[in-house]
Amino acid sequence: MKPLFAFLALLLVVAIACSSDSTSDSTTDSANGASPTSVPSPALGSPVTPTPQVSSAPATRASDRKIVAGGTFLRLGADPTTLDPHLTTDVNSAVYAVEIFGGLMTIDKELAIVGDLAETWDVSADGKTTTFRIHPDAKFHNGRSVTANDIKWSLERAADPDTEAFNADVFLGDIVGVDQKLTGASNSISGIQVINDSTLTITTDAPKPFFLSKLTYPVSFVLDQQNVESGRDWIFEPVGTGPFRLEEYRPGEVLRLTRFEDYHLGPAMIDEVEFLISGGNSMLMYENDELHITGIPLGMLEGVLDPANSLFAEVVAAPPQFDVDYFGFNTTEPPFDDVKVRQAFNYAIDRASVASTLLEDLVVPAAGILPTGFPGYNPDLQGYTYDPEKARQLIQDSKYGGLEELPRITLTLPGSFGAAVSPSIEAMLSMWEENLDVRIDLLQTEWAIFLQDLHQQRFQMFGGLGWIADYPDPENFLDVLFHSKSSNNQSEYVNFELDLLLERARVELDETARFELYHRAEEIIVADAPWVPLWHSNGGSVLIKPNVNDYFLFPLTIPKYRYVYFTE
Repeated sequence: MKPLFAFLALLLVVAIACSSDSTSDSTTDSANGASPTSVPSPALGSPVTPTPQVSSAPATRASDRKIVAGGTFLRLGADPTTLDPHLTTDVNSAVYAVEIFGGLMTIDKELAIVGDLAETWDVSADGKTTTFRIHPDAKFHNGRSVTANDIKWSLERAADPDTEAFNADVFLGDIVGVDQKLTGASNSISGIQVINDSTLTITTDAPKPFFLSKLTYPVSFVLDQQNVESGRDWIFEPVGTGPFRLEEYRPGEVLRLTRFEDYHLGPAMIDEVEFLISGGNSMLMYENDELHITGIPLGMLEGVLDPANSLFAEVVAAPPQFDVDYFGFNTTEPPFDDVKVRQAFNYAIDRASVASTLLEDLVVPAAGILPTGFPGYNPDLQGYTYDPEKARQLIQDSKYGGLEELPRITLTLPGSFGAAVSPSIEAMLSMWEENLDVRIDLLQTEWAIFLQDLHQQRFQMFGGLGWIADYPDPENFLDVLFHSKSSNNQSEYVNFELDLLLERARVELDETARFELYHRAEEIIVADAPWVPLWHSNGGSVLIKPNVNDYFLFPLTIPKYRYVYFTE
């Protein structure tokens, strides 16, 4: 889901999947405050989900405090691009989708892939067919029980070409028959078979270690057919299966979620979550008790972390996000159709200097694509050093033959016309101008339009964004973003050797061998430079009110508000 994207590197991380855009809070908690355990004994080919090396610590207070039932959790939020989970590709939308809706699988607070609507499941001996048994207490928000037919209809709706679900091919394409459904060649998905009201089977084209993980992404979420077919405004009164119902949404003002009392995994402890979309000074609002959580602006961080500060006791350390911020190139457009030019742009910027001086080491310079601690991370990967001389030589060696021969370059960023550009981006623009003697024109577009144009590969160069993991598997970065046939390959990057490695990794069941394939794939990507990888988040600090408990600071976007509770 996910996958958010980054308007200000560090401060606003947005996962274009929802990170396809990946999916973690579009405004991370650190900025704005904020193995399958139920699988039966695996058969041959049963998928195994890698375990991330980063855990999520909750804000838990003293155990002797009395728990207060109910209450409303207040935080800042952003308008979603859509409330239709099948159309969700960004974090702003995913943060709501994962609370209102659900699918067969989910990610729990230990970051394990576990059942949501599926109570149990088992995998066939050949590893291709998974039999899911629906939780007997699973209900829609209107009280109707969830059936196997609801799941089949929902997945077929997501794969219907009329739905125009951008991520359906990426996250559902392993299922037999999805390709035919996406092209309109079939009215159904042959790989999904309903056995009875509470049981269905899903067959993939090969054993896929990450298949269950993909079923946590919003495009696979289950919808109520009658609700969807009631009219175009159904998304403002959605009937989901998640822990919260959408109670109110006034664009630009507020979005309010209310606890679903009959949630099959146990109702939330709080009554409501209120996202204040109208904005404001989050620190001032926090100090006025108008918010329960806020990020800490860089300029105030040192003061708040002083033990003498009255807010110091409310500081909670946030773990790093599973993310990467980057600039992207369209590799089919001049001058970025030459790998030497792309490499030159990588050598011409000093990531370490920007990270330490402007971003105060709250980010870690990226050698490659996968973040530290993520499954498949390669600590030995060699990235790009700061080498202006080598950068200039690469331009001379390119087919353009010199700096004066480079065509005009336009960098497109998300943001309203005339909006301030982040200091980190300004610094890198200055480095390119100084070291390569190139002036780069800036174009800013509103976020929703930016996403549309990005998906349609209309940019020569793009930035101000990042990718946050949707699930803990290297496939979600390397395959989803760089395979030549992926709809999330925004750079139109093609390397057939890379494709072969990624396709082999899809069906490799030995984790060590699979990760080695991803290591080789990442080395190729870095060398070919369709991106300028910038940095990964390095954690940070948020302020959380003392009466808030079990607010988990997850490194990706998953349901979390049902865990929260208040104490006196």
